[in-house]
Amino acid sequence: MEASCLELALEGERLCKAGDFKGGTAFFEAAVQVGTEDLKTLSAIYSQLGNAYFYLKEYGKALEYHKHDLTLARTIGDRIGEGKASGNLGNTLKVLGRYDEAVVCCQRHLDISQEQGDKVGEARALYNIGNVFHAKGKQQLWGCTQEPGDLPPDVRDTLQRATGFYEMNLCLVKELGDRAAQGRAFGNLGNTHYLLGNFVEAIKFHRQRLSIAKEFGDKAAERRAYSNLGNALIFLGQFNTATEYYRKTLQLSRQLRDQVMEAQACYSLGNTYTLLQQYERAIDYHLKHLFIAQELTDRVGEGRACWSLGNAYVSLGNHRQALHYARKHLAISKEIGDRNGELTARMNVEQLMEALGVSESDLSPCGSEFEMQGARPKFTKRNSMDSVELCKYSSDKVILLPSKLGRDPSDEDCFFDLLSKFQSSRMDDQRCHLDEPQNGDNREGAANSMPSLNTMIDPAITTSPQTEELFDLIASSQSRRLDDQRVNVGNLPGLRITHNNLGHLVGEGDHQEPSDDFFNMLIKCQSSRIDDQRCSPPEVGPRAPTVPDEDFFSLIQRVQAKRMDEQRVQLPTDDQDSPDQHCRTTCQRPYDKTCGNERRMSQH
Repeated sequence: MEASCLELALEGERLCKAGDFKGGTAFFEAAVQVGTEDLKTLSAIYSQLGNAYFYLKEYGKALEYHKHDLTLARTIGDRIGEGKASGNLGNTLKVLGRYDEAVVCCQRHLDISQEQGDKVGEARALYNIGNVFHAKGKQQLWGCTQEPGDLPPDVRDTLQRATGFYEMNLCLVKELGDRAAQGRAFGNLGNTHYLLGNFVEAIKFHRQRLSIAKEFGDKAAERRAYSNLGNALIFLGQFNTATEYYRKTLQLSRQLRDQVMEAQACYSLGNTYTLLQQYERAIDYHLKHLFIAQELTDRVGEGRACWSLGNAYVSLGNHRQALHYARKHLAISKEIGDRNGELTARMNVEQLMEALGVSESDLSPCGSEFEMQGARPKFTKRNSMDSVELCKYSSDKVILLPSKLGRDPSDEDCFFDLLSKFQSSRMDDQRCHLDEPQNGDNREGAANSMPSLNTMIDPAITTSPQTEELFDLIASSQSRRLDDQRVNVGNLPGLRITHNNLGHLVGEGDHQEPSDDFFNMLIKCQSSRIDDQRCSPPEVGPRAPTVPDEDFFSLIQRVQAKRMDEQRVQLPTDDQDSPDQHCRTTCQRPYDKTCGNERRMSQH
């Protein structure tokens, strides 16, 4: 016997609650295929399908089903459902980096929740808006060299707005007595205050977050709180206390069997012990980080570990070991295309070779000594494959480059002329068409205001039958595009239209005209889509999963700055010490200062 739509949906819900989102989506999709005339049931299926695809990171499908949910909720006049669908759309758009649209949708959720007196929905909407501004601020910071608190005005404004919404959320969830939501608010307030440079405030909020995490036995949240406390204490100069929190972070990461977080904790401990000038312990933790980075094939993390190890060995005066890791750092930086890392590593290698009085010919291949350093050796097969890829890349450059150089510049001009004409015609399609006046006076005035058009267009072209057919085709195409943007409940998958629900779909939908707020939301969303079509800026560089976002290379550099003069390589003279007393550091630079959100999403 065939299962009903509701039975399939209930099984899908059960699987999703058990964490099997892939299995859950299969049942929900089957429910949609069977279909139902129950509009409330179908709306719930759309919502849960959207959430399931969100957790599977299939954001395109999540967006599709949350849009279906919003359309259906508006059609049947379900205001609470419309608010929830708007909030879910906002969360999905945030993950896709479409922050302006996300804010509009989340604000819509907030407005409807306040209108309906839905305090729980209002709290979620406030949290989600804060989350969008938080993510936008982090995105603006990615690649910046500023330390926490040293922010451009626009980034500061974004993060302050995030803080404001988190504070409103916290007040409301305290009123509701929702301790779990309070924990999330405390954690995110700690993170935004950290980015704003308010480290004392950040510590206060993270300690409250830690207390609630322990109350619920949430080990993952507890680990995040310990890590965030360590990060804030670093910038207050309390390095010993920071190491205690990082060691607790490491312990919990191992309990949770989370290798990525374990590697990040080792990296943070290595850097903190460097700040404490306990270089032997720093080396121990950096080697552990290096081992895990190799296990996870995180080449960026390997490069950073080698960079840190080189610095630590320089500080110990072991220039030969430092040179080994500096050369590894240089090789990895070249491989991953890290231009800044390559320049720094090359400078470090040159200084160390000068200090040791060796040349390139005196050195063995940089991979041959790796096993004796305590780290896991690389396989020869992988090294050989890397060299093949590099050779292939070089040959591609040789083949392709002349074809680019040999291009006729007029080709590009023709292309851009053609592109501008198409773009201008698309803009004209969106303008209102004014009826032509019956007399000829205004028509003549209009013609006089645009004399260039007559000279630019050949009259034979505009009067040809083929052109008339083309214009007719464009007109019909544009009218179809307008129809496509109208709500058509017949396009909703899984909807069975019967006499029972026809009144809800036609009567309520037709008599309830959209409000001005809805049209304002639509205009804002459409305008942000124009920005999506622009070229995005170049990527700052590859990210490293085993390296935490909260890096503090610049702090190490500043602490070591007092010793810089005696650490630089100088040409040996008769009255100077031996070469191995120079080149005491290879300065490290910050990569980014972003701080991760609480890893929770308020999906309904």
